[in-house]
Amino acid sequence: MDREALDRHVLEVRGCRRCSTVEPPPILAPPEVWPRVMLVGQAPGPKERDLGIPFAFTAGSRLFAWFARLGVSEDEFRRRAWICSVLRCFPGRAPQGGDLPPGPTEMANCRPFLDTEIRLLRPLTVIAVGQSAIQTLLPEPASLQDRVGQLFTVEREGHRMEVIPLPHPSGRSTWLVRPENQERLDRALALLAGTQGWREGFGGPSPTLERSPSTDSETGQKTRTK
Repeated sequence: MDREALDRHVLEVRGCRRCSTVEPPPILAPPEVWPRVMLVGQAPGPKERDLGIPFAFTAGSRLFAWFARLGVSEDEFRRRAWICSVLRCFPGRAPQGGDLPPGPTEMANCRPFLDTEIRLLRPLTVIAVGQSAIQTLLPEPASLQDRVGQLFTVEREGHRMEVIPLPHPSGRSTWLVRPENQERLDRALALLAGTQGWREGFGGPSPTLERSPSTDSETGQKTRTK
């Protein structure tokens, strides 16, 4: 566990202003303990930009309600999981309403941040929330129906990890309206609860993620299905 390298990484992320098309600051809220679980989302929204924490609004409420079904509260999840996104800054509002999706150039600029976090943290379980995150971790094109409800083993940055895809919890999404997709979500959550990372991350004490004073401001292969 290289805490000094992680501290330097956090400072680098927070100081990034590489993209002129997004609305900074980059959002990153490290947990209190060394995480065994990583959650990768799509991008912060305006609420996250203003508050400085990921999944701070309605999509977050829905997401954390899913984890509550597994016995883990929002506070506990935030305390023990590394929460990040494929785009670290708010991409802006779309003219037709809602948020703009992450652009390919901006995602490419942020990609090294995720690679560094995987290399430093070596998470056992990665939760990929929404298609942008799923396609980043499982590059072969596939629909949500072919991803959600399954577990994939991925090797990245020389590290093997289990990836659980979830749909995006946005209230604008209608994907979960269909009963068969609700069943896929149920299967995904059951698989998540059985992963080594989830069991180790939320089943007992973890090493405290101490930070140095300088950071006091804050190709996938399917392995089993159900």
